[in-house]
Amino acid sequence: MEVKIGVQHTPREIVLESGLSAEEVESAVGEALNGKAQLLSLTDDKGRKVLVPADRIAYVEIGEPSTRRVGFGAL
Repeated sequence: MEVKIGVQHTPREIVLESGLSAEEVESAVGEALNGKAQLLSLTDDKGRKVLVPADRIAYVEIGEPSTRRVGFGAL
């Protein structure tokens, strides 16, 4: 699933493909915004961890679940 995170005072957004469901991403964002966690922590499909300070989150866009891509390219 594609997740886009807007960060305050930063011109670019963070885009990652995550194996989490929309509900799991929403729960993690909710915990960060409610003050239960100081960082929003998400892991992408390649195992990289993205940490965003909760007080700097401008928006989070949760996309549709990704389907398997077909074509010639590196995995």
